[in-house]
Amino acid sequence: MVTWNDLKNECLACNKCELSRTAKNVVIGRGNENASLMFVGEGPGKEEDEQGLPFVGKAGQLLDHLLNAIPFQPDEYYITNIVKCRPEGNRDPSDEEAQNCLPHLRNQFRLMRPKIIVCLGRISAKYLIHPDFKITQNRGKWFDKGGTKMMAVYHPAYLLRNEKEKVTQWNDFMEIRKALNEYIK
Repeated sequence: MVTWNDLKNECLACNKCELSRTAKNVVIGRGNENASLMFVGEGPGKEEDEQGLPFVGKAGQLLDHLLNAIPFQPDEYYITNIVKCRPEGNRDPSDEEAQNCLPHLRNQFRLMRPKIIVCLGRISAKYLIHPDFKITQNRGKWFDKGGTKMMAVYHPAYLLRNEKEKVTQWNDFMEIRKALNEYIK
C-alpha cells in the first residue's frame, strides 16, 4: 500500500511530461488527508505553482469563502487537482498530461477513501465522471462511482467571470453539505 509520503515522493520525482520541467512546485493537495470530502480541480495556476498549494489564487479565495460560509470546517475536506504541475498560461491540461497524472490522483483516492468527490469544473468531471461530461447540463447532479458519491460544480474561476452563477454554486454546495452530514451522523 502506498503511503502519503510515498505519494509525495512519487509526485516530486515524476517527469512523465513537460509540465514537470516548467513547474516551480509540484502541487499535491491541501487539507485533511483523512477527510470524507475531496474537491478536485483541473491544475495549479500561477499562484499555486509559486506557493506549492492548490487553490490559493483568486479562484481559491472564492472557494475558501464559499466553504467557510456554508459552513465546512477545514478538517472536513481535502483539495487537489487532476494535474500536479502548472500548465503554462493557465491553459487546460492536455489529455496526455492528465493521463500521466491520474495514477497520482488514484493513489490519493486509495489513501483517503473519500465518501464524496466534488469535481471543480468540466475538466475534472471529464476525467472522473464521464469523458463527454457537459457541465452546464449535469452540474449539481449526483453520480455514483464505485460507492463514492460524485458531483460536478462550476470551477471557482468560472464564477469570477460569471457572478450570476454564484447562487447556483451556493445551492450545489448546500447539497454537498447535506450529503456530508449524512455520512458523519
